[in-house]
Amino acid sequence: MAQAVEDWYKQMPIITRSYVTAAVVTTIGCSLDIISPSNLYLNPRLVMKNYEFWRLVTNFLYFRKMDLDFMFHMFFLARYCKLLEENSFRGRTADFFYMLLFGATVLTSIVIVGGNIPYLSESFAKIIFLSNSLTFMMVYVWSKQNPFIHMSFLGIFTFTAAYLPWVLLGFSVLVGASAWVDLLGMIAGHAYYFLEDVYPRMTGRRPLRTPGFIKSLFADEAVVVARPVNVRFAPPPAEELHQD
Repeated sequence: MAQAVEDWYKQMPIITRSYVTAAVVTTIGCSLDIISPSNLYLNPRLVMKNYEFWRLVTNFLYFRKMDLDFMFHMFFLARYCKLLEENSFRGRTADFFYMLLFGATVLTSIVIVGGNIPYLSESFAKIIFLSNSLTFMMVYVWSKQNPFIHMSFLGIFTFTAAYLPWVLLGFSVLVGASAWVDLLGMIAGHAYYFLEDVYPRMTGRRPLRTPGFIKSLFADEAVVVARPVNVRFAPPPAEELHQD
């Protein structure tokens, strides 16, 4: 069992493995009172006035207390982060990192702006950790890029992946969780999907092109597609046609 878990962990691509490791270590540290969540949560005032810039990152690493909900979100984080990195972003580690950076920036901006809007500020003030929202963003992007995959929810009913975010949102509402967390993830995910996939097809321009300095941080390997054996891409020589 331990060997299987170790193999599964080692097979994760670099971004997925790094994020899962940081999230698990941070959450365990808080559960053991080694780390205080009060030093991790998003607080724009402390970021700007006290220069506690680490909060812009650490609020994406803490998944609350270690319970069934934590295991549920770890499963979704490991699964959909890995699926995106190994498939849609295969050989494009820098682009995948930039997607997460874009999502984190959008989520943080929404919470900061929403906290200053009358009648909404109270709701946004309660959102101090955005880890679940970033995970939901990855689920949303994956569902948009793989809309026709058939899925089953707890064996109760089947649906296509395009509806996965809405199924999970409905489940969150049923169990009494805040819908805001999932909705923020859907907003960030749709913003990325539109700017990266829809808008370029409409205009021929790609506004989310990964900056060069981020690409320089990752040495992506070229994706090699093997050529099938005995497959011709040109007519055979005339002498081969008359050998029979």
